[in-house]
Amino acid sequence: MGTLVFGKWDASAITCKDPGLAPYINLTTVGVPHTGGRHANAWFGKAKLSVVERYINKLMRTGPYTGKKQGAMKAFEAALDSIAEKTGENPLQIFVNAICNAAPMEEITRIKFGAVSQPKAVDSSPSRRLDVALRNLAKGAQQGTHKSKRTLTNCVINEISKASADDATSFAVAKKEELERIASSAR
Repeated sequence: MGTLVFGKWDASAITCKDPGLAPYINLTTVGVPHTGGRHANAWFGKAKLSVVERYINKLMRTGPYTGKKQGAMKAFEAALDSIAEKTGENPLQIFVNAICNAAPMEEITRIKFGAVSQPKAVDSSPSRRLDVALRNLAKGAQQGTHKSKRTLTNCVINEISKASADDATSFAVAKKEELERIASSAR
């Protein structure tokens, strides 16, 4: 048995269907996913950080969740419990599938020719793809709770389940498709 995330789910059997993202999806953790920012000043230090902790950190980014890591951790753990109950699968595999489905392949950048600015499609690096996917998954969950009686746990369950099924009603998948559509029109 490999590393247990939250002491419940084995992360050793998790596979990533996207070969570009696979080296950057790190599921190793020691008990509780809380490193205290030891990676902050290291070059590509976040690549060594568990995606579970990175997602929890993204969840507590704005609004009423700012700085409340214990609350975000409990909400995410409860969401994984609920996903495991509903599907009967390892919820970490569903989480990794959601990340793979929400990661955009290409984006646009602005290139300036004299006084004219022109959009140009560029391929995204795997590290950036993972960052954008985690950010959009967290943002979709947070927006689901805004002016709503739904809890953060329910919104995390909803967002991860839809993204893992590659459902276009998921905020993260919709953002990915929008980015890729804009990039293809800028080619």
